[in-house]
Amino acid sequence: MTGPHGNVDSSFSGTAREVVQARDVRGGIHFHAPAADRAAPPVPRQLPAAGPGFVDRCAERAELDRLLDDGAGARVLLVTGTAGVGKTSLVLHWSHTVRDRFPDGQLYADLHGYDPQAPVAYERVLEGFLLALGAPADAVHADGEYMAAAFRSRLAGRRLLLVLDNAAGAAQVRPLLPGTPGCLAIVTSRHRLPGLTIREGARRLTLDVLDRDGSVALVQGVVSGYRDGDDPAQVAELASLCARLPLALRIAAERAAGRPLMRLADLIGELRDESGRWEALSADGGEESEAVRSVFTWSYRALPQDAARFFRLLGLHPGADFSDTAAAALAGVDTRTARRLLDVLVAAHMAEQTASDRFRLHDLLRAYAAAQAGLEEAPQEREEALRRVLTWYLHTADAVQARVAPREPRVELVPAGAGPPAPRFADAARAMRWYEAERDNLVAAVRAAASGGLDRIAWQLAVVLRAVYMTNNPFRDWLTTSLTGLEAARRDGDRGAQAELHESLGMAYAQSQDLTAAAEHYESALALRRELHDTFGEALTLNGLGLLELRRRNLDRARAALEAGRALFAALDDRFWEPRVAVNLAEVELELGHPGNTTGPLRRGIEVFRAHGDRRAEGNALRLLAAAELDSGHADAALAHAEEAMAIATEIRSAATEAHWLLALGDAQRATGQPARAQDSYRRAAALQEELGDRARRAAAWDGLGQACLQLGRAEEAADCHRRAAETFRDLRLPWETARTLAHLALALDHLPAPQEAADVRARALGLLTEFADRRALRLRDSLVRRSPPGDTPP
Repeated sequence: MTGPHGNVDSSFSGTAREVVQARDVRGGIHFHAPAADRAAPPVPRQLPAAGPGFVDRCAERAELDRLLDDGAGARVLLVTGTAGVGKTSLVLHWSHTVRDRFPDGQLYADLHGYDPQAPVAYERVLEGFLLALGAPADAVHADGEYMAAAFRSRLAGRRLLLVLDNAAGAAQVRPLLPGTPGCLAIVTSRHRLPGLTIREGARRLTLDVLDRDGSVALVQGVVSGYRDGDDPAQVAELASLCARLPLALRIAAERAAGRPLMRLADLIGELRDESGRWEALSADGGEESEAVRSVFTWSYRALPQDAARFFRLLGLHPGADFSDTAAAALAGVDTRTARRLLDVLVAAHMAEQTASDRFRLHDLLRAYAAAQAGLEEAPQEREEALRRVLTWYLHTADAVQARVAPREPRVELVPAGAGPPAPRFADAARAMRWYEAERDNLVAAVRAAASGGLDRIAWQLAVVLRAVYMTNNPFRDWLTTSLTGLEAARRDGDRGAQAELHESLGMAYAQSQDLTAAAEHYESALALRRELHDTFGEALTLNGLGLLELRRRNLDRARAALEAGRALFAALDDRFWEPRVAVNLAEVELELGHPGNTTGPLRRGIEVFRAHGDRRAEGNALRLLAAAELDSGHADAALAHAEEAMAIATEIRSAATEAHWLLALGDAQRATGQPARAQDSYRRAAALQEELGDRARRAAAWDGLGQACLQLGRAEEAADCHRRAAETFRDLRLPWETARTLAHLALALDHLPAPQEAADVRARALGLLTEFADRRALRLRDSLVRRSPPGDTPP
């Protein structure tokens, strides 16, 4: 929507739950976290440790060196090969040897291309990469194409190494590739990915199993110090039974090292027995997959009974990695016991430790563990294990909500299962660190609960997560969990939960600029709230719906919804929400052209927000008060309020807030006869919005800059700014904003020898204004008519 003085506010600037501002039509509602200081770009160092026991693979490393040094300057290297052949190990070892050639850092992502759930979406990877490269949190949003372009822009002129591990296909990788020379992406996959070689010119290295000498060397390296005097021919036979695959070789070698007094021939006999058993049970898979399964079974049966049970239960974990505490919850044991059992699995190469308290299973081992759980655990035991870990995630997410959104209504949770209790967090920062570490697992947990028949856990977790999502705005996660949770709530027959999730979906769809879907979900939520006589919930939904209608410029509907919500909060004597809805209502009055109706509610709101220490809400009310004063002809007062709002924006360190409120400052500076300073404010806002990807507000900054340039006597430059702004608004299908900007363009053209273009522009603006009948729109129409040549005015 358009602010009172021509600058566009394409978003909710009021308060809906934790909402203070919303993103433009490319991003939707946005809940701002503090942005990092804008300093020199960080240098990411994301390469994981290469790991011990690597067999040199001299020929393959030399080939990678040759491809890197090739005069053609390859941007993409592709390492392919069968599962367990050592692709990741080779790439990580080689990457560490060449990292000094990429002084701007390294980025790493495991794409989980063969995960039992689903590969990682490229948008999720881009989010992490952009943040690692110094993009403000406000710049990370739902538009994957925008993020891909922003990522390529940040790579331009820099030398970075990207490792994209375990890719499922070319479509997953393509948006993550650098667009210019200087950076190198190295991709691993079980597939050949011919699309990357054809379209992107990737150079491929196909990794084979180890040769005889290499496989013997790997086994001898693992058993060294534990076994002496093994016959090299028998070591070679052991390697052959493992199909010379590094993953299988390490597990078999660790098994041999753990039984130093047993003859190697006897160990080989055991492995041959397992191999024969697999051959009898399976008629497909090939030599390599059969060898891997045989080694897995051989090592699994050698585990202590408690470690074997722990291993197979880990196959039921919904995510790709896990903490020691989550593993404890899954198994129903305390954390100390879980750590002891994880140590046993890591020592046997049946699990991998990725951080001090985090672990993962190779995807082949994870599939094997799940299969063993299906064979050896009763259905009830499997469901109980899943319930334990899901309720642990639910209760811990609830503890996060208690810190980051303490005013959100709480859900009466299903009881937690056996195992460690959910942690309690000392502050919001620690709570959000836990959330970031578990973000993917939480989405997987909602899906697993829904697919596993645990509907109440599924919708409760979705409702709890909404409060977290409102603070950092991960659209895809938000939409996925809310849609899954809504279906689970329907199956569970819980109407209150359905209302909560409809409202959550209203927020999420508005964030993604699907305003029609957003309105449908808000209306569904409102009907359910009224059916349930939930007065507080009804008031909250009316507030959100009013802000959505404000954004759609349905101003009468926005006012009606907000007035109804405010009345309900007043009846409830809710002194927290009533002034917030009053501020939102004041913004509608501004848009309707009634600034005199706004100053009282805005001043009262500022007092309440100051008393509550809510600096962002206070700053937003000050920004609106500046607009109201400006609309009333009090330019000096407007400037004082705008400067006070900007001081708060600087204090809370939010890039999007600063970029937005700079527009109000520029308006006030123009009105007080300071067009040069206004020009600086608008340019700063445009630069920030370029970084944030907010196209509508960037266009608003161009429009304001054009007005400042005209005041400075630079009419041609002013016209260029307005043309750029109008073109963007037109592309974004924002007719009101387009009409306002065209009116400003016509004024600039009046100062140039372009009377016909000025007349044409006014006619276009008048045509767009026919769908608006509010006071501000009628005033704009009248001003355009007065300046239009006779006969050029539309009916």
